[in-house]
Amino acid sequence: MSLHPAFLAAPIAHRGLHDVTKGRPENGLSAVRAALDAGYGLELDLQISSDGVAMVFHDYELDRVTGETGQVKRRSAEELGRIALTGSEDRIPRLSEVLALVSGRTPLLLEIKEQSRFMGPVDGVLERAVAADLAGYDGPVAVMSFNPASVAALAKAAPDVPRGLTSGSYGDPEWAPLGPEILDRFRALDGFDATGCCFISHYHKDLSDPAVTALKARGIPVLCWTIRSPEAEAETRRIADNVTFEGYLP
Repeated sequence: MSLHPAFLAAPIAHRGLHDVTKGRPENGLSAVRAALDAGYGLELDLQISSDGVAMVFHDYELDRVTGETGQVKRRSAEELGRIALTGSEDRIPRLSEVLALVSGRTPLLLEIKEQSRFMGPVDGVLERAVAADLAGYDGPVAVMSFNPASVAALAKAAPDVPRGLTSGSYGDPEWAPLGPEILDRFRALDGFDATGCCFISHYHKDLSDPAVTALKARGIPVLCWTIRSPEAEAETRRIADNVTFEGYLP
């Protein structure tokens, strides 16, 4: 299994080519259309509805980008599909809607949001929902997650879909409760080979980490997140094979 070459060509729009001032919210269909029109790849986030449907949404809670409150996973797909994304006419889309819209025209990088909330075992519900939606999809697509357990569940549910690790320095205080032993394993990218990964998407300020450069030396594609200026892109491309970007046009 290998990452489709299209993922190493056009830059990848983070959560779509979003700009809420122009009515294109992150992870909305309008941001997907804008990326398609501009010829960029797409990176989108996935959460699960209460009835087991893969939804395109970043946060666990609805508050930040909608007028609603509460957890995404407490609402049905039908309910979520009626919720407007702030500053637009978009509603929260299903993954199946995005797949129908993209229809293989650009590479689609899907991040499975970590469902255990502490990087532990997962129940596989979201991963199986994603696999079901991707069955028969004809186009360059890849899946990834911070949680190696989620990537392992993806390997079981969709063994033929290229998969990777989302990774970083884990220096943010929000990671501290996991403890130094677990964080050291994550920094070392220990789950990469065990889960059959074929790429990583790494925090752009930590690309010189030995674990990253070791994979690079093996010929493993290194993507990165999230670039917000041409200057940062130029620096990042000294190591990274492609960038996930927002806030400017590469």
